[in-house]
Amino acid sequence: MSSSNLDAVFVAQRTSLLRTLARMVKNPSIAEELVQETYLRVARTLLQRPVEHLEPFLFQTGRNLALDHLRRLRMQSRTLMEDVSDEELQAVPSSAPTVEEGLHAEQLLERLGSTIERLTPRQQQIFILSRLHGCGYAEIAEQLGVSSSTVQKELKLIMAICFDLLARLDQPT
Repeated sequence: MSSSNLDAVFVAQRTSLLRTLARMVKNPSIAEELVQETYLRVARTLLQRPVEHLEPFLFQTGRNLALDHLRRLRMQSRTLMEDVSDEELQAVPSSAPTVEEGLHAEQLLERLGSTIERLTPRQQQIFILSRLHGCGYAEIAEQLGVSSSTVQKELKLIMAICFDLLARLDQPT
């Protein structure tokens, strides 16, 4: 198998591989890193020897990397727990938000939602594609049939509106 075959198989199976690894590690950003590492490992292997069935090899490599990651986490947590006394563990403050922080976050989300509703439909799409789906300017531009420059300018305006909302929320009333 050549590198171009790997590229074709990887592009075709990337989403499925990402979902598989995300289910295993229960963390989308770690799964994304594992997908990239999978590609690199398989590419290195192809330089050393041919692989007859590339797709299953790709998935098995990804699963092995995910299992290695989970094993490292387990070992790390065991080591950390053994090194810390119960008294020290009890002294660690909770990371749960306070009631005030929860109310503030709820208020912020409500205002942000109402602010987004006031945007034009195209601005709403740009915001959602960029901030919720992680799409880049070029990808958004292609989906909406506009230039990357238009997307960039619209997103700059949208973010200014959102930052203005945040500034007003943080001011004492």
